[in-house]
Order: sequence, then structure tokens, then C-alpha cells
Amino acid sequence: MAGRFETLPGGGAAVALDEVEISILRSLAVQLMELIGPGDEPVEGEDPLAALFAEGPSEPPSDPALKRLFPDAYGDADEEQRAAAADFRRYTENDLRARKREDALAVVRSLDTLTPVGEGGVVLKLTADESRAWLGALNDLRLTIGTRLEVTDEDGGEGLYRLPDSDPRKPMVMAYLWLGALQESLVETLMS
Repeated sequence: MAGRFETLPGGGAAVALDEVEISILRSLAVQLMELIGPGDEPVEGEDPLAALFAEGPSEPPSDPALKRLFPDAYGDADEEQRAAAADFRRYTENDLRARKREDALAVVRSLDTLTPVGEGGVVLKLTADESRAWLGALNDLRLTIGTRLEVTDEDGGEGLYRLPDSDPRKPMVMAYLWLGALQESLVETLMS
């Protein structure tokens, strides 16, 4: 099971993690929550019904990683498509940010329940709902790191495999590849 998710009865998944893996995953999930930020939260004491209809930002984020996590819904070829994308963003981005934060928080919370014993690590067991939250968070982490590493759809990150150990991006590349393997095994587990 080391490093690969396996199916649990009832639709859940399990994976063996050691202390270092737990620490890395937790740190990355916390950093993701910090990157996503709180979004435009309703003012305390404001009418809860009004908060349901709160509008979010209409402009895409300037940070390339956030732009990848919150892409425009439509192309920006013309004025009409840009206006439609701004409207879509205004009414959906706050909810999307909240869901991405909740997914990352689910990762942190599940990791915080673990107590690794010795070098063998511990087995993390997730329910079906927790597994879906983990899948979302793993995807968001890979998108963020891939953007920082400038991975494109054209090259698929092939050059990353050939980086020398002395390259300062190597730890981030190793995390990117490891998260990809975790994500792939979780997808396979959830589909079985």
C-alpha cells in the first residue's frame, strides 16, 4: 500500500503515509489555503440571505497559479466573451474558493488525526466523501505547483524528469510527481 491508495469497503480509500509524507502533505495543503485566501466573505452581522447573493470578483486573479485554479469560463477573444466571463466569475468564484478551501482543510484535518509510529508510518483511512475532498485538493496542489514550475500542456512536464539534483526546483518537482502518483492512485481507487 505504500504510496498508493487502495479501496476500502463502502467506497472509501486508504493509503500508508510516513511522518515526512504527512508533514509535506499538511504543509502543502496549508499553503494552498493561504494562496486561495478567504475570498470576499460577508460582513459579520450582515443579513444571511444577502450573503447568499454576495457577488465575487469580476476580474481574473493576477497570480498565475490562482488564474489556473480560477480560470475564465469563456475565451477572451472578444468583448462579449470577456463580459460573459466576468459575470460568470462574479457569481461563482466565491463558492469555488470556499470549496477549494474546504477540500484543503479536509486534508489537514484528516492528517491531524494520524499519529505515526516509528518508521513504518500509519494508514490513513478516508470515507468516500473525504476521498473526493482529497482528490480535489490533490488536483489543486498539482495545478498550483505545475503552474509555478511552468508545466505546459504541450510538454506535459517531460523536462522535469531530467533536472539535475542540483537544480533548486528539484524538491518542488519531486512533490509534483509524487502528488501526481497519489492523485492517479486515488482516481483508480474511486473508479473501482
